Amino acid sequence: MLGMCRGRRKFLAASLVLLFVPALTWLYLSAGNFQVKPIPLSPIEAQSATLSAGPRERLALEMRVREVEEENRALRRELSQPQRGPVPKSHHGHHGNQSRAYSTEEGTGDSESQRSGAAGNSSDCAQHPPVDKCETIHVAIVCAGYNASRDVVTLVKSVLFHRRNPLHFHFITDSIAQQILASLFHTWMVPAVRVDFYDADELKSEVSWIPNKHYSGIYGLMKLVLTKTLPPTLERVIVLDTDITFATDIAELWAVFHKFKGQQVLGLVENQSDWYLGNLWKNHRPWPALGRGFNTGVILLLLDRLRKLKWEQMWRLTAERELMSMLSTSLADQDIFNAVIKQNPFLVYQLPCFWNVQLSDHTRSEKCYKDVSDLKVIHWNSPKKLRVKNKHVEFFRNLYLTFLEYDGNLLRRELFGCPSEADLNSENLQKKLSELDEDDPCYEFRRERFTVHRTHLCFLHYEYEPTADNADVTLVAQLSMDRLQMLEAICKHWEGPISLALYLSDAEAQQFLRYAQGSEVLMSRTNVGYHIVYKEGQFYPVNLLRNVAMKQVNTPYMFLSDIDFLPMYGLYEYLRKSIVQLDMANTKKALIVPAFETLRYRLSFPKSKAELLSQLDMGTLFTFRYHVWTKGHAPTNFAKWRTATTPYRVQWEADFEPYVVVRRDCPEYDRRFVGFGWNKVAHIMELDAQEYEFVVLPNAYMIHMPHAPSFDITKFRSNKQYRVCLKTLKEEFQQNMSRRYGFAALKYMTADNNS
Repeated sequence: MLGMCRGRRKFLAASLVLLFVPALTWLYLSAGNFQVKPIPLSPIEAQSATLSAGPRERLALEMRVREVEEENRALRRELSQPQRGPVPKSHHGHHGNQSRAYSTEEGTGDSESQRSGAAGNSSDCAQHPPVDKCETIHVAIVCAGYNASRDVVTLVKSVLFHRRNPLHFHFITDSIAQQILASLFHTWMVPAVRVDFYDADELKSEVSWIPNKHYSGIYGLMKLVLTKTLPPTLERVIVLDTDITFATDIAELWAVFHKFKGQQVLGLVENQSDWYLGNLWKNHRPWPALGRGFNTGVILLLLDRLRKLKWEQMWRLTAERELMSMLSTSLADQDIFNAVIKQNPFLVYQLPCFWNVQLSDHTRSEKCYKDVSDLKVIHWNSPKKLRVKNKHVEFFRNLYLTFLEYDGNLLRRELFGCPSEADLNSENLQKKLSELDEDDPCYEFRRERFTVHRTHLCFLHYEYEPTADNADVTLVAQLSMDRLQMLEAICKHWEGPISLALYLSDAEAQQFLRYAQGSEVLMSRTNVGYHIVYKEGQFYPVNLLRNVAMKQVNTPYMFLSDIDFLPMYGLYEYLRKSIVQLDMANTKKALIVPAFETLRYRLSFPKSKAELLSQLDMGTLFTFRYHVWTKGHAPTNFAKWRTATTPYRVQWEADFEPYVVVRRDCPEYDRRFVGFGWNKVAHIMELDAQEYEFVVLPNAYMIHMPHAPSFDITKFRSNKQYRVCLKTLKEEFQQNMSRRYGFAALKYMTADNNS
């Protein structure tokens, strides 16, 4: 069979020579009899404009001859490849990946092995074709904690950007990462992407007996137990570290599986540092490895074969034996993988090193590529990450930053021609959107209510310890990039837990991260939860943001505030005492914190109620919105508050929108209200409908700080249609209230409402 293939190649090559040589000869001999029109292939022709006609024509002819020769060589290379048979059609399941059907449409052939020149990678005549375009590619990632949950998003973006196949991510996570990533993927709604989670805490006992010095801790050993963790029907999987960036379609890597031969079950790239050679420093004693060893940042695992080889028993016996002398691992799972391979070299298929270009210091990574555009996967495996030294580090860093700040909404593209699993959330959403009238002047407002915003919970490290008295309270607020400067001031005024929803683009989220990490005030606080809601649509989804922040509260009570208010010093402790004194655990109360404002950017913040009253009398402070929207806070009864020493009850009135402390189980904000207008009013109305008692606190206050007007309030003031739609939504909300709460809600329909 091999002889037939070689004979066919010689025949095709000879035929090409017979066809092209006479044609080139005729072209050259006839060049003097007619003008050769230059072919625009290169800037060289533009530079030759000053040459005489003869040399110019010769130059064009030479370029054309070189082009034809190159085409000839390319054809010979292509024809020298073994002919591929017809492609069988096969449907690929979610857990099993038994399909061997591939398609040439995706450009995922064997060029990587030809460029690498790796021994044992040459193709047979009957070569396997590349990956079928509807075959599901399985990816396993171990991810634990807040930072890793943030880092893995960049990896996922790079994979989604290049992919043309359905993907199934298998995340081995702790409880923190699972909460963050489950919410992120649920709101991301990327078609043809499935996500499953596996509890890392249940796997700790499998590897906790292994002493490990690596900074990844016990989670750095979890890859060893993937054969036991992943579904038994799953045959193969690509395993990735979180600090990986893809520069190509992951299907190209998936296609390498068909090159495994014999008992090869692990696809790995050679380690590009001298670590396992043991010559980095005096008395350096690494774990045993085959030559330079292998890096486990990118692994191809043939799970079915590994299970048959009793992988669990194999790595455990090896680890136990080596730990008797090594005492602990230095590079976590990588040390144990290499020790197993040292004893069983037949297990490994060596991947070309551009599948894992390792950017730690003092590596041989530059030998993996002639040009930076040749590489496939970048691995930021230095503890210094982006600060690593490398000849082409700027190129690598820019590629990474591109995906870091890339708009994830653009990755919600369909994979045409591939049947996808039915998504009930997506179907329900499409049904609701289809019921809207696109000719409705308020269509964009109504549509916003159903927009699913990608949400990344706990963007930074968060810790909270419950208090013994069960009377703790969290400040809840929302903001966009233009209010970021308020964060440090609020943290100085409020020492309790805070839950913030930030409305940002992907690029702005990275700006916020740099700002927060550079702030001593913010970094000293671990009880502040920052939840990123990514931008989409033309309105500021104020009530959605409030709901996101409220859902992440883990104290029994919430102080529903706004980001441009500074609470009085000591308000946190005062509210905790008031919660107990007013028995909020057993009654439905909304405690009102009176709101004031200043027009001065620099204010000597009052440290007591007496000092505040003095500034109020001097005109330095005003009751909030006294000049433009008196109705919003008039029921607070500021005149009574001036002399009050005990809490007092007030009644709901039309357009009342105070800032309140409520139990965590209070109603959510209504999402139909976006941008400016009626967003808090509607919420207070619903609290009243549910018979909450409004109680003003006599020694509490908050002050609104001046700032430039928001974009949405500008639209409200300048756009008549905006105001018309807001009025329409308000009337519909009142009608809904009357249907939900019956006779008790009639007062909302008849209230004199001029908002």
